[in-house]
Amino acid sequence: MSPPTPHTGSSGQGLEELLEELRRRKWVLHLFGGREAPEVYAAVHRWPTCADVIILRDEHRASAYRVPTFPGTDVFSPRVVTWQYHATPVWTLRAVLTLAEPGTPGAPLQALRPQPDCGVPAALRQDVTIRPTSTTEGDDGGPPACA
Repeated sequence: MSPPTPHTGSSGQGLEELLEELRRRKWVLHLFGGREAPEVYAAVHRWPTCADVIILRDEHRASAYRVPTFPGTDVFSPRVVTWQYHATPVWTLRAVLTLAEPGTPGAPLQALRPQPDCGVPAALRQDVTIRPTSTTEGDDGGPPACA
């Protein structure tokens, strides 16, 4: 898979700007299916009780979801999610970046059955590269605490 191509939607914010916002917010990038030519791009932002996950499959398909985390939770194979969104990469990134933080008003709490696109097939997860998206000096790298 080639990286999703830049696309600017009606708000004027394109894919590159949205990916930069992920880096600014310290999401961790996962490349599945080989370092030289990954088949799937994913990013994870961990909170104390859950994780937000984005999966970019190609320039037309992306998914995002919030998964509750317990010891042993595989965020790339969720059994339950509290929120999910499936659309183009630009719209999916916009949706997840505007999702209310856990523990704040408007944060999703309902337990939902994840749609099939909530996850990365086990066969692709044999070859993965993980890259932190930011190395800001003086930052401990941890997510902000949830209320």
